[in-house]
Amino acid sequence: MKTQACTFTDNFNDPLITIEEDEATHEEDLWFLPGPLEEEPDNLPLGPRTEPPDTAVIEDWAKAEGVHAARLARVAGRLGALDDRLLRGPEGWRHRLALIEAADLSWFAGDRVSSDRLALWISMRLSGAQDDPNALARVGWAVRRLTGGPGPKADLAAFLDRRDPENIEDSAERFEDRAGGWLDVMAAAADLHPITRACMGFHLWSLAGLGQRGDQMEAAVTASRIAASDGSGAVFAPLAMGGAGGLRVSGPPVERLARWLEGMATSCLTAMRHLDDIESWFVRAETEMSPLSGKTPPALLATLTEWPLVSAPMAEAITGASRTAVQRNLAWMEARGLIREVTRQGRYRLWCTAN
Repeated sequence: MKTQACTFTDNFNDPLITIEEDEATHEEDLWFLPGPLEEEPDNLPLGPRTEPPDTAVIEDWAKAEGVHAARLARVAGRLGALDDRLLRGPEGWRHRLALIEAADLSWFAGDRVSSDRLALWISMRLSGAQDDPNALARVGWAVRRLTGGPGPKADLAAFLDRRDPENIEDSAERFEDRAGGWLDVMAAAADLHPITRACMGFHLWSLAGLGQRGDQMEAAVTASRIAASDGSGAVFAPLAMGGAGGLRVSGPPVERLARWLEGMATSCLTAMRHLDDIESWFVRAETEMSPLSGKTPPALLATLTEWPLVSAPMAEAITGASRTAVQRNLAWMEARGLIREVTRQGRYRLWCTAN
């Protein structure tokens, strides 16, 4: 057996003590060194539980709502007034506002579909060689969702017209899972005001993995439906009619909600003024057209109320009247200053109300 001798001296002169140690015994005595890999039992107490991230996010938006409580009340009042106005008004008003909002949202999202192209696409499915069919399809979807139908709370996949493909890679996250996570957060924020919830949902859209080409359009339309979910007259809350300033994505929730409320207040005011103009025009036009006989004048009057821009083929398709009757009545209305032609060309002419 191998041994090791150690000699200790005092003042470097006489040996004090000599110890012979067994190497094996020495290693056994070193109890503080780690032994063979052994799995120790985890007897440590549990640490403090942290709040889920969703809870922290909702708390941030709740604080922002408290900061802007007075402004939120004023915006909710304007939206309520718009809701009551649309509830008492004709059905065409909703369609008219939906067309205007969808066209403005298309410019915000980068598709830039003009009002005349949108009118021709929605009414007759007509498009030019310069038009992007995908952009027209997106803005057409926006018009349908802003006009009516079930909201995003019932079935988000159906609302967005998006489904998972039958064959999906194992590494790819399913759309229904992403949508379910976003819906769970929105359901957990049920105590917030619908306008605040709409703003939160819009800004969490991309973070939830719901973004794709045209995702800003989808997110804005979904948020506008959520903001007006408590109403019975207004299908959506206008967001882009005032310039879409509230849809900018930057800053903490307090700043985002402030811009959202400011933009919605401006958009609601713009929508109300537009309804005032079309209502006053309708009263004047109905009075002047009362001597005319036949079904074409009242049908044409309703069409001009419902659509911001109207062409002769559009009016023919919508009213069911002959091309001759439509053109004759349009010429009569233009001569009396009830409508004005906006394209200033001989073919493919469009008219709008002359307020």
